[in-house]
Amino acid sequence: MIPRETGGIDAGDPGGSDIVTVAATLVSAAVIIAALYYGQDILIPLAFAFLIGFALNPPVMWLRRRGLPKVIAIAVVMTVVLVLLAGLFLVLGTQLRSLGEQLPTYQSTINGKFNDLKAQFRAPGLFDGALNAIASLQKEVEAAQGAAAQRVEIVPAPGTQLQAALGWLGAALEPLATAGIVLVFVVLALLDRADLRDRLLRILGGNLHRSTDAIEDAGRRISRYLLMQLVVNVSFAIPLTLGLWLIGVPGAPLWGVVAAVLRFVPYVGALISAIFPLVLAFAVDPGWDMLLWTLALIAGLEIVSNNIVEPMLYGTSTGLSAISLIAAATFWTALWGPVGLILSTPLTVCLLVLGKTLPQLQFLDTLLGSVPVLSSAERIYQRLLAGDVDEATEIAEGEIEALGVVPFYDSVGIAVLRLARDDYGRQATAAHRLRIAEGMEALLEELREEHAPEAAASAPTVVCIGGKWEIDAIAAAMLAHAFGLEGIPTQARRVAHVTKSAVARLDLDGVPVVCINYFSGEPDGAVRQFCRRLRQRWPELKIVVVLWTVSPERLASEAGKDIGADEIATSIQETIGRVQRLLPEIASEPAVAAMPADDAERVAALHGTAFLDEALRDDLDAIAKRAADAFDVDVAMISAIDAEQEIVIGGSKDLSGFGRDEAGRPILPRRAAICDHVVASGETLVVTDTERDARFTDNPVAKTWGLRFYAGAPLRSSDGHVLGALCILDAKARKLDQRERELLEKLAADVVVTLGRACADSARQQPGEPETEASATVGQQVPE
Repeated sequence: MIPRETGGIDAGDPGGSDIVTVAATLVSAAVIIAALYYGQDILIPLAFAFLIGFALNPPVMWLRRRGLPKVIAIAVVMTVVLVLLAGLFLVLGTQLRSLGEQLPTYQSTINGKFNDLKAQFRAPGLFDGALNAIASLQKEVEAAQGAAAQRVEIVPAPGTQLQAALGWLGAALEPLATAGIVLVFVVLALLDRADLRDRLLRILGGNLHRSTDAIEDAGRRISRYLLMQLVVNVSFAIPLTLGLWLIGVPGAPLWGVVAAVLRFVPYVGALISAIFPLVLAFAVDPGWDMLLWTLALIAGLEIVSNNIVEPMLYGTSTGLSAISLIAAATFWTALWGPVGLILSTPLTVCLLVLGKTLPQLQFLDTLLGSVPVLSSAERIYQRLLAGDVDEATEIAEGEIEALGVVPFYDSVGIAVLRLARDDYGRQATAAHRLRIAEGMEALLEELREEHAPEAAASAPTVVCIGGKWEIDAIAAAMLAHAFGLEGIPTQARRVAHVTKSAVARLDLDGVPVVCINYFSGEPDGAVRQFCRRLRQRWPELKIVVVLWTVSPERLASEAGKDIGADEIATSIQETIGRVQRLLPEIASEPAVAAMPADDAERVAALHGTAFLDEALRDDLDAIAKRAADAFDVDVAMISAIDAEQEIVIGGSKDLSGFGRDEAGRPILPRRAAICDHVVASGETLVVTDTERDARFTDNPVAKTWGLRFYAGAPLRSSDGHVLGALCILDAKARKLDQRERELLEKLAADVVVTLGRACADSARQQPGEPETEASATVGQQVPE
């Protein structure tokens, strides 16, 4: 082994292994780039073929869903594409021939304009003296060079006519051969799509779930990008054609088609397509009006397309950041020339998806993706560490515009304090801690001035106190501002030590509720002492302890009694809800959903459908069972909200604990039904933890069934009435991401489709009876 003193790399040295990893990565990258460059003759047709395959796969799949065999569907799509291309070339050829016949008539106009321009430039001007001096100097240099050496030019011997013909033929056949190769690859890619996907899954390896999602994600992004690019180009070409025709530029359809095609080339395609109509307008009109109108038309369409059409249609279809798009265009253009510029976006999307899929390539997701690499809390925290309070405030204001002040405090503000707490004893220096404290105070002061609550009464209803650290006091200030925005008079006060004299100086006479904030991971002893001191001085005081970093396992329903608090909360929204329940002027009842304004019409629509038909029980039970299995929850159920009760019309399990109707279905009081909140809002409701949500802490359904998690999607008819909800329930607290929420809403739509089919079947079985308006409404949900 080479000793360390000689500079060798020890096998156990982590720094040495990092150097080897970096070196191996750089060598691998160099090999891959070299292979891409020297193999471009093969790789470019393949890339074009797969790109076209992505674009043509949706219509092929559409035809196959209509019952056509794969081969026939591919043949139909390829025939349509070839016919469209032939028609396009025919139109282009006709327009070009027409322009070629008219070009000699424009020669006199062009000569006249150039003569006018020459005359203007020959007139005496400001720079004539400088130009003459440069010309004289150039002549002297050429004379000196001529005296020293004589220029020799080698003229190659002219080739034969056969050689010239072969040269022209080779130049013409090369793109045709490439187009033929691409066409063959496209057909093969469409025919063997499943096999190619399987091979790609094997190459990606690892988790099949993750690899499948990656392939679907790449296909969806590229297909959407190509479709949106086509829509944008056509939406630009049509008004351009009409505008050029109205202005009088010859060959307006030709230039519209050229613009639509060339705009597939990023950045430079739009500029090249604009040159042709501008040059023709210059050549046709003896004056300058046609040129100026054409320039104004193209500039106006570019402004509208770039600032309105493209942002509206593209959105985040590719998931690439703006700088990564430019860098990718530069890289692929340098590697493959103009063809690389055309393929840059789809190829970079594939790299982005690989970065999302393979942990070894995660840096690609960081470099190329449009999703911010730092969360809003991390960005604010970093700005405060750098002492840039202004930028931190700007980020906070941007988040508040999207979320609101109280949700911002809950999701971002407290997260900043958690970061400060985690770094307190590990990395933060004294300067860092001071910057965070002073910066957060300045940021909160700005937010209080910008979002000032209404004038509060002289006596506060709630007092918020920081328990131990400086960040506890900052959290108390956030909480006080949030209470003020909710219309609850609140003050934030500080206490340095939990002694009798310090607690007495808090001056809580007449204050009904106090909120104590702790970021400590082990706060039990300190909280218990603080609560005991407060109760000794003010026995009737209601105490809410806000534990910002304690694990959920320690927040059982009896935890508050162990430490001497009336309530325990873990978020600002929960704290507000629990304080509202403790205030004397607010009833401490479980949350009741607001009654919809059209509830009578909604109930009538419910009874006019097959929603309560017992014959649907098996179908609805099957959907509920599928939902429970898909989301891996204890219970899934489908409920209808009647005038006074909730009826469980389908479920994955037989639910008990409440009454049953004459058909044996479980029924619950409507005032206790969590699903009634879905009916009231008309939106999907997700309760991650009923014990931490003040609205449902004392809900009888949650307590009877031992629920911690609830998610419900509305069952909405086409006339807008929410008849009930499809909900999933679990005894453990959990979260539901956006994709899972969409899946739950899709299953709810399946329930509505099932109801629509039942209504349609009922109408066919009873042809003599008129179909009710409500059943017809639900029946409209049935797809073709």
